Amino acid sequence: MDDTFNNLKVTDRQSFIKFLDLLQKDFIDNPESWENKNLPDFLEALSSYTEEIQGYYDNMKLKVNADKPDWSTFADIFKGARIYE
Repeated sequence: MDDTFNNLKVTDRQSFIKFLDLLQKDFIDNPESWENKNLPDFLEALSSYTEEIQGYYDNMKLKVNADKPDWSTFADIFKGARIYE
């Protein structure tokens, strides 16, 4: 199994749990790669990125409807919130 959150394919609740574990590990091991290092900043970015994620999917030409999310959509939101300004 891949050992980074970016390489993990999130398809169900169990893989999302694994994703969150890997995301936490990345925060501990690589805090310099995180824009939002405290909970208030991260939650603000999480909200903002959730609002904007459809634009990301559209720009990347991904056929994802963020209004009908699945586990991978939630993982994408968390990944984006770590660096979203």
